[in-house]
Amino acid sequence: MDKATAIAKVERGFADVLKAIGGMDDAQMTRVFYDQWSVKDVLAHLAGWHHTMAGAMERMARGEKPTPEGVDYSDADRWNAGFAAAMRPQGPATVVADLRQSFATYLRAARAIADDRYGEGKTVNRLLEASGYGHYEEHLPALREYRASLGLA
Repeated sequence: MDKATAIAKVERGFADVLKAIGGMDDAQMTRVFYDQWSVKDVLAHLAGWHHTMAGAMERMARGEKPTPEGVDYSDADRWNAGFAAAMRPQGPATVVADLRQSFATYLRAARAIADDRYGEGKTVNRLLEASGYGHYEEHLPALREYRASLGLA
């Protein structure tokens, strides 16, 4: 998929995440509903991947490898737990603000990559799927189900 299509897909997916959490109060956002995670934890881990992959895309835009020397992202469970734990002391409003800020940085980094670096099977497309629209699609069913269980429209 080309740059414009990939970025539009990420933007739509992020808008869907925001819609899924809209109107939730602090108690609803901090109640565990998804294995051992609350909405706040899910959002913190989404933001963590935004922050991390924004750095990867910034390196790519400079012509560098996306992953710094000695860093391994293959143990996603460890990274996910770390992202959620790092934000656990923060309130829901702070986590949502960080999510929004991380997304803006993530999107800016994606836009900075040259158009010809986008396409089927290319690294930036894989990153945007894994940490962007595909990642949102992974969590949206649970967020929507939880939202419905709260009686939110």
